Amino acid sequence: MEKDSRKALNIALDLIYDYSEEQAEHVQEIESKVDRYEDELGTYLVKLNNKNLSERDSHSVSTMLHCIGDFERISDHAVNIMESAQELHEKKLTFSAQARNELQVLIAAVSRIVDTAYQIFDKQDLNLTEDVEPLEEIVDELSKELNRKGWQHRAQWQARV
Repeated sequence: MEKDSRKALNIALDLIYDYSEEQAEHVQEIESKVDRYEDELGTYLVKLNNKNLSERDSHSVSTMLHCIGDFERISDHAVNIMESAQELHEKKLTFSAQARNELQVLIAAVSRIVDTAYQIFDKQDLNLTEDVEPLEEIVDELSKELNRKGWQHRAQWQARV
């Protein structure tokens, strides 16, 4: 499930620059598969959690429930990104060189956060969370800046119309 959600995200991010209908469909297929995993695993884990578990086991089940929800959400975001890439492709829209550079920095930061989150899950090493917060701040600042620029560009475009 973890690998599938990561794969869907990576394919979706690639679609921003190199759109293909086959890869877009592949993102949808992976997301459907991850949804099924979440349903089946979630149902099993909830039933398991209703058993007489130790505090440690109960905590592990809760953590797993949280993680599968996060993995499913990542695959949902992959579909959203794929849909945006599809819209860009259909409308024949492209990014300026500066926007491409800014977007690549943002994608790199988000990818690093996601990779770190997967490492934390795989290794069960919470010390790695220290690497995430500075990256989150970069993503927040870049997002604000891109959003601000986007509104400026829209205002300039509307003023010309």
